[in-house]
Amino acid sequence: MKVVASEEAVGRIKNGDTVATGGFTTTNLPWELFHALRNRFLKTGKPRDLTIIQPAGQSGGKGVGFDLLGIEGLIKKMIFTHSGKAPMTSDLIMNNKIIAYCLPQGVISQMFRDIAAKKPYLITHTGLYTFVDPRVDGGKVNDITKKEEDIVKLVEVDGREYLLYKTFPVDFALIRGTTSDEKGNISMEKEGVTLENLSIAQATKNSGGTVAVQVEKVIEGLLPGRTVKVPGILVDYVVIASKPEYGWQTVRISHDPAISGETRIPPSAVEPRPLDERKVIGRRAAMEIRPGDVINLGIGMATEVANVAMEENVYEEFTLTVESGVTGGVPLSALDFGLGVNYEALIDQPYQFDFYQGGGLDLGFLGMAQADEKGNTNVSKFGGRFAGCGGFIDIAQNAKKVVFCGTLTTKGLQVEVGDGRLKILQEGSVKKFVKNVEHITFSGEYARKLGQEVLYVTERAVFRLGRDGMMLEEIAPGVDLKKDVLDKMEFSPIVSDELRTMDEKIFKKEKIGILLT
Repeated sequence: MKVVASEEAVGRIKNGDTVATGGFTTTNLPWELFHALRNRFLKTGKPRDLTIIQPAGQSGGKGVGFDLLGIEGLIKKMIFTHSGKAPMTSDLIMNNKIIAYCLPQGVISQMFRDIAAKKPYLITHTGLYTFVDPRVDGGKVNDITKKEEDIVKLVEVDGREYLLYKTFPVDFALIRGTTSDEKGNISMEKEGVTLENLSIAQATKNSGGTVAVQVEKVIEGLLPGRTVKVPGILVDYVVIASKPEYGWQTVRISHDPAISGETRIPPSAVEPRPLDERKVIGRRAAMEIRPGDVINLGIGMATEVANVAMEENVYEEFTLTVESGVTGGVPLSALDFGLGVNYEALIDQPYQFDFYQGGGLDLGFLGMAQADEKGNTNVSKFGGRFAGCGGFIDIAQNAKKVVFCGTLTTKGLQVEVGDGRLKILQEGSVKKFVKNVEHITFSGEYARKLGQEVLYVTERAVFRLGRDGMMLEEIAPGVDLKKDVLDKMEFSPIVSDELRTMDEKIFKKEKIGILLT
């Protein structure tokens, strides 16, 4: 191990190298190394044509995090999971400036372990019938990539279908810890998550590659062995962050000991949120929770479920998890997504996805940009932009029950909620329930094969995935079935013979008294 300046570390990256980067949203990002790589390329034009493998979205807006590296010429190929918060990178993808494969977050996270073990493929059912399946797009997300090699194969083993994801050697790793000792052992005591940093380092080292780690400090002597997350035998270069903010827990939080699990904080008083369409959706979705459920909440609309549960004082009756490795406690959202406070346990991200993919989740609450008559949903590509799947496929495809949360229409929707009724003041100009989704991030066909329970909860209607397609089961009090629901969809759902009115309590200002039974 050698302590070097960031410029020297990234100076070892060669043209055409495959580089793995660590981080999740805006946490645990090696900011110092990202800036150094960007500056070197802008100054010298090198290194060029990199292949980037990225297990999670690692940005929080233009020029934030990995988006610093969204420069034409620097990147030739990306194997990634989410670029929705990385507009510069997303533009390169949508404008066919780089080759781009989008794979499930859990698959990429786990893949590093297989690379370390020199296995040629990772085999899993995760991704079947979605855009990752080679019968659909094979994970290829733009025109230029369609001409490239297939990195996902369909196989049958003992009469069951699986996907084979091709592995490849990693030349260079850019990851982050908190402290290094004099032998390069790395601890992560101030980090909110540990992710797959160990797996990335092992994969890179066993590929004959180079591992560079950004830290806050280097100490004399050795760290206590139980605190080490990445052994020094895997580390080539240690870089001390030149600015304190490069070691912040997120782009907006410098250091909160509750996030790093050093302390627990008393529950904060929950201010009732305004009664709007988001709260209506959160309330109806929360009614699907049962005591003892192990749950994953997606980002966006699905976070309203947690807000409702806290307001209704039922938060302790189930366990929330985050794909980053957080179990229990209160997950954070937006630019802090992936972190939590008062959690009960923190494990490396690949192991969390092992649990998810094996069916460990009782319930998943996720957003939806589009849904269609077959029950497919899309969160990955819409409106002329590519966001990616993140952990959506791993969660939606494997939870015993999944509840998609979103409004029936979007772009301009205005509603009035109160006195047990919903009134549409202004209809959204874009229909979200379409004939065919633009991108299949969740397959209704596969869900039916698995016998999975699937609901689609909106502010004015609740649908269930039935044997013959989408079935309308509930409508909000105050809305007209034809004018406000059926006419605002591009297809005609099956209307249940037992069509019910959504519980009026959902549309009243006072607490609804959720009882988890």
